[in-house]
Amino acid sequence: MPVYTYRCEACGVQFERHQSFTDAPLKTCPECRKKALKKVITPTKIIFKGSGFYATDHKSPSGDTSSAKKAEKKEKENASKESKSTESKSTSSDSPE
Repeated sequence: MPVYTYRCEACGVQFERHQSFTDAPLKTCPECRKKALKKVITPTKIIFKGSGFYATDHKSPSGDTSSAKKAEKKEKENASKESKSTESKSTSSDSPE
């Protein structure tokens, strides 16, 4: 059975009720007894747990790391290789022949 949240526009009280889909919405406030109740739309509370759920809804090729992480790792490796090659060129040109 779903849980519906109601708020009274007259007194401001807010509460939850378990109701069937076929039940009529409540209209009378249990606190002030005025017919000023409105349903409050709240986000659903869904938590995906387990290894079968992925942030992008697509399984990555390796199954444990995302392709974005792999691309970032490759970029870091390439950057370190480039910096090493420029360092070795500058040290070799600094030495007298």
